[in-house]
Amino acid sequence: MKKIFLATKNKKKIEEIKTILSNYNIEIISINDGYDIPEVKEDGLTFMYNSQKKALEIAKYLNIITIADDSGLCVEALNGEPGVYSARYAGEDTDDKKNNEKLIKNLKKIDNRNAKFVCVVSIAKPDGTVKSYTGEVIGEIIDIPRGTNGFGYDPHFYYEPFDKTFAELTKEEKSKISHRGNALKLLKKDLVDFIK
Repeated sequence: MKKIFLATKNKKKIEEIKTILSNYNIEIISINDGYDIPEVKEDGLTFMYNSQKKALEIAKYLNIITIADDSGLCVEALNGEPGVYSARYAGEDTDDKKNNEKLIKNLKKIDNRNAKFVCVVSIAKPDGTVKSYTGEVIGEIIDIPRGTNGFGYDPHFYYEPFDKTFAELTKEEKSKISHRGNALKLLKKDLVDFIK
């Protein structure tokens, strides 16, 4: 059985990706399995650059096929912010609560709440081969957080077709429509050929 490493320290993200890739005859491994990985500096200006850099560096470091993603929230009225800085929007040593507080503060008195989640998933081999896939989902930002599932900006990201925020969705619902889910659906089409 082929092993694929998930290059993230975010345990909720690991769960989410494992759920989406669960129907394949592959062993998904992560830091939860006792692997230690170096911190990869996400210093690119695009999700694509950061995603590929992370996947390639960890694939070479562990000598294992690696999946990495870079994702974030892009708010129309804020010129695409927080974008690639989504995880550190309120500063380097920050958390979801502070990032969300800054977002809502920056949107005060702004009527346009259109936003999208963007995710670029990259899969890399230790030999330097890499492929990337982009997924998006459109929604809007609400001031009052709703729901306790998910992470990051999920409680403020309202998805109209389900009349729920991302933090109110079940794992199964989120996997079907999320930006990460959409990117991974594209990756899944190539996965068997890529890992041969």
